[in-house]
Amino acid sequence: MHDHSASELPSLRRQKILLILERDGKVMASELSQHFAVSEDTIRRDLAELDNAGLVQRVHGGALPRPKDTGKDFITRVGETDEVKTNLAQFAARRVQDGQIVMFDSGSTTLQIARSLPAGITITAVTASPMIAIALSEFEGVKVILAGGTLNPRTMSAGGHEALRLLAGIKADLAITGVCAIHPEVGITSLHFDEVPVKQAMLDGATRVIAVTTADKLGAVEPFVVAGCERLHMLITERHLASGSVEDYRRLGIEVEQLPD
Repeated sequence: MHDHSASELPSLRRQKILLILERDGKVMASELSQHFAVSEDTIRRDLAELDNAGLVQRVHGGALPRPKDTGKDFITRVGETDEVKTNLAQFAARRVQDGQIVMFDSGSTTLQIARSLPAGITITAVTASPMIAIALSEFEGVKVILAGGTLNPRTMSAGGHEALRLLAGIKADLAITGVCAIHPEVGITSLHFDEVPVKQAMLDGATRVIAVTTADKLGAVEPFVVAGCERLHMLITERHLASGSVEDYRRLGIEVEQLPD
C-alpha cells in the first residue's frame, strides 16, 4: 500500500523516513520510493536534507542512523558548569511545594533542578532517570519512586512497558520537563523516538506541567513530537532571547516566567 498522503508533504514524509529508520536500522532509497510513491530522486533529496540536519548518515543507496550518543556524553553534559542552566534550575526548583507528588523527566536540566530543591523539602518524586533518583535520595524528606525497564544509554533513562505501566498508575501534582525543542505550532519535540512514550506518560499523569528550557530551544523543532504546547501550564526560560518572542507561548495560555536580570 502506497503512502500517497506523505508524498504531498515533504516534512511529514521525512519524519516517516526517520521512523522507518528507527525501526529497521537502515533505509534504501529504492524501497522508500515504492513505499511513498515518489521518485528515487525525491527520496535522495529527502535523505540529503536529513543528512544536512545531522539526523541520518547517508550511504550508497540509502541511509543509516547517525552514530548514537553514549552515556559518557550525557555525563559530560551533566558535569559542565552552565551558569544559565544553574540559574534556571534554582528558579524552577522554587515551584516545587511540600507534600506534592512530582514527576521529574530525564535530562541534565531536570537533574540540576532536583539538586537545587530546598534542603528540607518533603515530596514524593517519580522519575525514570537513575541519576535523578540518586540525586533526590540525598534529601531526607524526599521519597523516590524509580521507574524501571530498559536503560537508554543516550538519555540515561529507563523506558519500555514496565516504566510506562508504573507511570500510568500515578497521578502527580506536578511534572517538570526539560525540552529538546519547543515550537508554538509544532509543540514539544524530541531528538530520540524511543523516549517519547515516557515523556508523554509523565505529561499525561500530572495535574500541572512546567517546562524549563534555555532560549535556544524556543522555536526549534526535532523529528519526534511529544505533545502540543497546550499540555504546558508554565514555561520557564531566560530573560533575553536571541530571536523570537515568548508572547507566542503566552497567547496559547501558557504562563511564561523569565529569569530576572
